[in-house]
Amino acid sequence: MKPIAALAFALCAALAAPSSMAQTTPADGPGPLRIVIDQGVREPVPFAAPQFIALDDAALEFADPITRVMVSNLVSTGLFREVPREAHISQVGSISAPPAFADWQAINAQGLIVGEASTTADGLLQVDFRLFDVFMQREIGDGVRFTAPPQDWRRIAHKVADEVYGRLTGEGPYFDSRIAFVSESGPKDARVKRISIMDQDGANVRNLTGGAELVLAPRWSPNGRDILYTSYTDGVPRIYLLDADTGTRERLDSLPGMTFAPRWSPDGSRVIFSAAQNGNTDLYVTDLATRQRLRLTRSPAIDTAGSFSPDGSEIVFESDRGGSQQIYTMNADGTNVQRVSFGQGRYGTPVWSPRGDKFAFTKMVGGRFHIGVMDRDGTNERLLTASFLDEGPTWSPNGRVLMFFRETPGPLGAASVVSVDVTGQNLKYVNTPGPASDPSWSPVRQD
Repeated sequence: MKPIAALAFALCAALAAPSSMAQTTPADGPGPLRIVIDQGVREPVPFAAPQFIALDDAALEFADPITRVMVSNLVSTGLFREVPREAHISQVGSISAPPAFADWQAINAQGLIVGEASTTADGLLQVDFRLFDVFMQREIGDGVRFTAPPQDWRRIAHKVADEVYGRLTGEGPYFDSRIAFVSESGPKDARVKRISIMDQDGANVRNLTGGAELVLAPRWSPNGRDILYTSYTDGVPRIYLLDADTGTRERLDSLPGMTFAPRWSPDGSRVIFSAAQNGNTDLYVTDLATRQRLRLTRSPAIDTAGSFSPDGSEIVFESDRGGSQQIYTMNADGTNVQRVSFGQGRYGTPVWSPRGDKFAFTKMVGGRFHIGVMDRDGTNERLLTASFLDEGPTWSPNGRVLMFFRETPGPLGAASVVSVDVTGQNLKYVNTPGPASDPSWSPVRQD
């Protein structure tokens, strides 16, 4: 399998400082528990999370799994470390009672998360939780309640983790989100590929296409329901729009020839994509309501991989108009084209951060592939990874984490989905049923 950046062409012919994971502590004594993510690396903050209390028999099967998924989410960030349950001195009998802070201090738990699970009269699963700063001996924020159908217990766990994460870091949520990706099976020279979705931690995998045709590059819509992707159903690449809930799909555009590399505008009303027409590849935008199409570039070069800025006013894209594959920006109407990448090697698959201050990209230099980030003006380039093939970054909803896919070499080589913190730390593989590529991160779920 060729990398997407290379495939797009073949079809047509930093952060300055790493993350801190330390509690702020004034010289005259312990301060409030808060994770500051702008300093040097220190030890992850230890926290305790006793098994949530089941208040009725129907909640018994959910209390412990919810606790464990919540803990797994927090630990996965690299910012937190769980104090093992066997080290706990105190037992939690009720989340309404004040904790025995001295017992939690004795095992060096700086944070304490306690919760209760119950079922409502109409059969819903209900979870209440509280978060405490152990050394300050006070609650952080107010207690929160989440309610959902029992089959959505994992979402409750993700929401609790998001709430804890936000209170301790000041960052936005991302655990209650999903990943669209290409699930792969079969030998490397005859892979069957399907558009699939999963929770951001790899759970709840569901196939959306059957594998009869080659599919590439799924992209979640801002509404978290629709997915754009490229399919070879007709023998050439064309863009389709898929409803992840119903499975219904439609072809996006009636252009002849190849269309590929789609991405959504921030409000979901438009799609930017590349089309090969009369031997030339340019960027176009289609309005989904009217299906009117606007051609953005008219260069004799290959212009592809467009990505809107969060406010929709600008577009970043890749082009070889300067003689090699580089990153450019332009206004959303195609004016004011500016080159922003000037380092050695080739750059591809740029994607704008949800925060608006950076691009993520794929870089190919010295026979290695890298996932990197740079400021929107091209400065402060920082390479986060390096391998035989790292490709296709996608941002978490809060702009803190990147996912991409990594492929190993050789006849038995396979693709895996990998995540890394935007500082380049905490690189880890996402558990998938088999080889997986082309991840796309959804917004935080609102349903």
